[in-house]
Amino acid sequence: MSATPPSATALRVSSLPQNAPKLFALLPKPAEMQDIAAELGLLGLRKLRFEGQIEAMGRADWRLTGKIGATVVQPCVVTLQPVTTRIDAPVERIFLKSFTTPEGEVEVEMDEDDRTEPLGAWIDPAAVMVEALSLNLPLYPRAPDAALEQTVFTEDGLKPMTDEDARPFAGLAALRGQLDASAQTEEDSSDEDGSDKPD
Repeated sequence: MSATPPSATALRVSSLPQNAPKLFALLPKPAEMQDIAAELGLLGLRKLRFEGQIEAMGRADWRLTGKIGATVVQPCVVTLQPVTTRIDAPVERIFLKSFTTPEGEVEVEMDEDDRTEPLGAWIDPAAVMVEALSLNLPLYPRAPDAALEQTVFTEDGLKPMTDEDARPFAGLAALRGQLDASAQTEEDSSDEDGSDKPD
């Protein structure tokens, strides 16, 4: 077991108190936030704070709970212009000594939020912070005035089909219109040739 911590913020599990929570508060410096922004593909990371506690769960397992707060800048998915988002989210991780990865064909139900992970010799709140920030980033950041352009599908000599036409039931409405028009044409034709007149 290595006596050297993997990072300056890592806490040795064997040194954590069993009877009281271990409090922590991380406030990365600008240079550190710049590195995190680059790692996560952000345009910028203006603020970042992660605070919480680590407490024992029984004799061998540990639970980390906290809250992450951040102000991130991402490219808009439509225009690529910067989009600023404020993130405030709870964080929870459960470190299990007996955690095992399923092998073979054995199926194991996993937590939906994937909070559980194996317990090692160290627990690093900074690593949890970066992971939590990544999980809480907006997937499709969009600037308030950004709008997708209307797409038009057409072939030469045909009426263009717009996004509106492609919506559900638009095809049914068009088909009904064609049937109504066809029925009207047949009725007009019948009136003109006198086929409906009495003998």
